[in-house]
Amino acid sequence: MPEKKQPVVLIVDDERVIADTLSIILSKSGFSTMTAYDGESALELARAVHPGLLISDVVMPEMTGVELAIAVTETVPGCKVLLFSGQAATVDLLEKARHRGHDFTILTKPVHPTEMLRRISECLERRETSFESIPSWQTIAREP
Repeated sequence: MPEKKQPVVLIVDDERVIADTLSIILSKSGFSTMTAYDGESALELARAVHPGLLISDVVMPEMTGVELAIAVTETVPGCKVLLFSGQAATVDLLEKARHRGHDFTILTKPVHPTEMLRRISECLERRETSFESIPSWQTIAREP
């Protein structure tokens, strides 16, 4: 029986070490990943690759992760979204997204890699996303 192909995961964070580390962790866990360091580049990649999952920081220059998530889900309707942030100010951005009909899951930075992998699996298994915040442990950049 052929092995089920994992969807492409698009990882976006303006902090390169976080994006790159998360990409390494996911790649070693069997996921196909692509990495971008800003919203515009990520949107271009999403249009070309049609990822199954977008994982994005919320607070980034130029285009926020929420704006990116809205644009990606409009371009790739089947794409799931996980947002993460270390800043409390993201609540307002998420409220604006909800008013536009988008309800995204958000993880609080820093998030432990094991928890991130669990949440990714859950997100890919279900059809709808929901807003929830989870406790954080240590930063993914510190994990080997």
